[in-house]
Amino acid sequence: MKKFFTHAALGLALACSALVSTQAMAKSALEQIQDSGKLRVCFDAGYMPFEMKTKDGRFIGFDIDMGKQMARAMGVTFVPVNTAWDGIIPALQTGKCDIIMGGMTITPKRNMKVNFAHPYIVIGQTILIKPSLKGKIKSYKDLNNAKYTIASKLGTTGAQAAKRYIPKAKLQLFDTEADGVLQVANGKADAFVYDMPFNAIYASQHKKQVAFIEKPFTYEPLAWAVRQGDPDFLNFLNNFLRQTRGDGTYKRLYDHWFKSNRWLSQVQ
Repeated sequence: MKKFFTHAALGLALACSALVSTQAMAKSALEQIQDSGKLRVCFDAGYMPFEMKTKDGRFIGFDIDMGKQMARAMGVTFVPVNTAWDGIIPALQTGKCDIIMGGMTITPKRNMKVNFAHPYIVIGQTILIKPSLKGKIKSYKDLNNAKYTIASKLGTTGAQAAKRYIPKAKLQLFDTEADGVLQVANGKADAFVYDMPFNAIYASQHKKQVAFIEKPFTYEPLAWAVRQGDPDFLNFLNNFLRQTRGDGTYKRLYDHWFKSNRWLSQVQ
């Protein structure tokens, strides 16, 4: 009988431990953020105008400002977590940050690993080409030839789009947007496939080095990503987005980062 009670007590203890562990895991990120007093935001600095690093080491951009607004609304401190793009989802999953606010496109593959809030902006893939190809290349279809070399950034929807829509061309992938687009600017690649905002800004700055085919050839909604199984955080994010759009905050930030170039001198 004593042995039976010992086993029963052990089983009960294990069950209680599992319950406590499950409850801890089920704790919403909102509660964890409130407890820590910090909103840790993952992004990959270098994606104009969403997140960039200034000459003096500060992080600026549309996503950065939206993250600061969010932290202010929560009553906590904004903590930037600059993360390499190929490791940004694992960083979120392992708790190194609370949210990804880094210009991430919603894709089915990513959605299997994270949950997305409602899109906060919709963009698409565009093309920068060598000036010598201006007039010859009018769309992505014209690049679908083995004689052309295309550059893009590793692990992005730009790389996916190039593989899917321009499969005959040679594809070179780089760790950063800057490295990829320089291949075209230096004449080492014929085209650079990447997100519309980045390409538009780069083209306006380097008119002699690249030509811009500005019509997007993909549809890409960008959204904030959080860990799976947290409906409370998603509800907060969707309502926060609705509120900022309604009170003018979103438009004010959008106009500053997308319709003005006053900030460019800080990152050049």
